[in-house]
Amino acid sequence: MTSTVPASLTRTADGSALQAVLLDMDGTLVDTEGFWWEAEVAVFGEMGHSLDESWRDVVVGGPMSRSARFLIEATGADIGLAELSVLLNEHFEARIADRVPLMPGAERLLSELARHNVPTALVSASHRRVIDQVLSSLGRDRFHLTVAGDEVPRTKPHPDPYLLAAKTLGAHPARCAVVEDTATGVAAAEAAGCRVVAVPSVGLIAPAPGRTVVGSLEDVDLAFLRSLITTMN
Repeated sequence: MTSTVPASLTRTADGSALQAVLLDMDGTLVDTEGFWWEAEVAVFGEMGHSLDESWRDVVVGGPMSRSARFLIEATGADIGLAELSVLLNEHFEARIADRVPLMPGAERLLSELARHNVPTALVSASHRRVIDQVLSSLGRDRFHLTVAGDEVPRTKPHPDPYLLAAKTLGAHPARCAVVEDTATGVAAAEAAGCRVVAVPSVGLIAPAPGRTVVGSLEDVDLAFLRSLITTMN
């Protein structure tokens, strides 16, 4: 976890009920979910195994340990979890070596949050080494906090990463807006007690109490996020 949280960042500057915005990375802010699948296909192809396209929905959006374990069991590949994780990270990093494509609306939303001094955290199931590389495209100074999947005892779908982010930012989870793109991430945020905006990238996510589903980050701005919190009270 990396943090640049000053003591003053316990509420948004205008006293809004919204205290923090917590954002997922892959598939939410950056268009990288396809890169992860390409990396998995390439690594297993080198070992002589083909991946079924239907497995994509299983492995996308979750922690690497879960995805890697599933693929080992599904293919019967003779490789350990630790070794496979290293190979997947290396292949993925090679694909984002130049620049990571941002999702539509991500640049505008991050700029708006920074302009209004909204406490903001990047909360990802990806490992720290991957997050640090992606941050060169997203901009490190746009986040007061970043939480990586290999820095918490339990990552998504458990609530731990979001609870840690809220606590570090001095925010109550119920006054945090989370932006996620997968069912795994949504489950983690809701288990933490946060208000969730789902922007599905792979698979369907249905609206539910405390959850709003939108088609794109183009539909999300600060006024919209503030309204989600105030409607709870």
